[in-house]
Amino acid sequence: MLILGLILFGMLIGALAQLILGKGRKGIDWTMAIIAGLVGSFVGGLLASLIAGDGLKIRLSGIIGSLVGAIILTAIFGATSKSKSTANATKARR
Repeated sequence: MLILGLILFGMLIGALAQLILGKGRKGIDWTMAIIAGLVGSFVGGLLASLIAGDGLKIRLSGIIGSLVGAIILTAIFGATSKSKSTANATKARR
């Protein structure tokens, strides 16, 4: 049950990150939402909780850190996938 809760939390955080970055207009990429949410939550939430001195308890600092981590990861993924698609489109025109 805990694993299911973590996956659901990661999916919601990842979807929220996509909406904040404006990528939700085309529809939310749920696979990316889960990955960005889980990885961003782990890294960002852990760092924010430890810096704030909250330890590993669920606190607001960890949730904010999770969201910030997911936003950063989603932005990096969006930038790299956009540059790859632009490069592929340029090759296809030649």
